[in-house]
Amino acid sequence: TAKLLGRLPRQEQLGRISEICRLNCENLAAALVFCHQNGIGAFRVSSPLFPRYTHPEVGYQLDGLPGHAAINELLAKIKTYREDHDIRLSLHPDQFVVLSSPRPEVVAASRRELEYHGMLAEKIGAGVITLHGGGGYGDKLAALSRLRENFALLSERVKERLALENDDRTYTVADLLPVAESLEIPLVYDVHHHRCLADGLSVEEATRRSLLTWQRLGREPYFHISSPRNGWRTGATTPHADYVDPADFPPCWLHLEATVDVEAKAKELAVLRLKKDLGL
Repeated sequence: TAKLLGRLPRQEQLGRISEICRLNCENLAAALVFCHQNGIGAFRVSSPLFPRYTHPEVGYQLDGLPGHAAINELLAKIKTYREDHDIRLSLHPDQFVVLSSPRPEVVAASRRELEYHGMLAEKIGAGVITLHGGGGYGDKLAALSRLRENFALLSERVKERLALENDDRTYTVADLLPVAESLEIPLVYDVHHHRCLADGLSVEEATRRSLLTWQRLGREPYFHISSPRNGWRTGATTPHADYVDPADFPPCWLHLEATVDVEAKAKELAVLRLKKDLGL
């Protein structure tokens, strides 16, 4: 944590951070080997691979770490392994990363965080940085207008990887499609979120229209799948279950060339069970 690091002299801070970054990269490399060996074609990389990178007090640059040479070597190996075994990598910044916020300080911090993700994505070969629309702030149209304006301030390596995702509380597929189309970026379609926050589009139509945002760019689409922990008829439907009910998997996805991120608490066990359930 930043509080713990703040108690240490700067060189000791950097030494501790450097060791954590190296170990995180080793674990990421091992995760990709597991994916390849088990027929899993995509992996979402944890945002704090380099912890507290953008923190105003204990933040750092990669080349300022004492072990930066070893870390960069590991990153290069990860990128090569990803390419050799066709494993698609993505990143999903935390919810505090909001380009639609009316507060300049929040937007500035969000831009710093997205630039960090862009740097990391470039080093490991990740092609997608998925972002939610953020809050509605009493006027969703104004908020989305701010998102468009702030998108223009991002670096090219972030812009070319950024994708919007519909959420389960504020922004639907119908809300975000015009934004994605105007910015010429893709839409990651989360079918669970869509079922929680309907917008008049069927699953089939939302799939078709989100597909178009990827196809116009010549890229393979991304979808998200999960099931509600308490089922669809009892309690809140937004929390994710440990596994995915195969009945929740849209039949129209089965024959698509697409990447499906499984958002389930059981992680790789849920992926492997769903593949078996679907006969994949």
